[in-house]
Amino acid sequence: MSVSRYAAQCCARQLRATSSVRSASLLQQRITRRNNSTEAAAVNPKISQIVDQISQLTLLETADLVASLKSRLNIPDLPVGGFAAAGPAAPAAAAEAEEDAAPAAAEKTLFNIKLVAFADGSKPKIIKEVKNLLGLSLVESKKFVESAPKVLKESVPKEDAEKIMATLKELGATVELE
Repeated sequence: MSVSRYAAQCCARQLRATSSVRSASLLQQRITRRNNSTEAAAVNPKISQIVDQISQLTLLETADLVASLKSRLNIPDLPVGGFAAAGPAAPAAAAEAEEDAAPAAAEKTLFNIKLVAFADGSKPKIIKEVKNLLGLSLVESKKFVESAPKVLKESVPKEDAEKIMATLKELGATVELE
């Protein structure tokens, strides 16, 4: 029995040694391929020069650069939720035409959903729905619901806000759009 154990240990050592050699060679191949792929791409010298200049900027200078690019190119600031919460973006020319045409009659398109109150019997259902909407844990969702009135979601498009509001009202919650 000791001979078979010794043989098994020897085999295991050999496998470990060969697998580490193999993994090292695979890693070297991946690095080589990665380096070759970036070298193969033709880079415009003008772009390369700009990238070099940007990489030498400090953090404050980079922030100034971003701000000036946003103002010159008419790029709006995104809401806190990023692209997913922003909804479909209108072209800049259409947005300017709308602002000029009817600045006073602009209709609100993004809403805040506020959970005001809820029926005692519907509390578990509302907690589950809040958990699904916000991606919170069950405990966090329970604390959130119990701390009503509280803003549930911010900067939500009108259609989505109405769907969420209808769902929560069916479950027995009192919800407001702000």
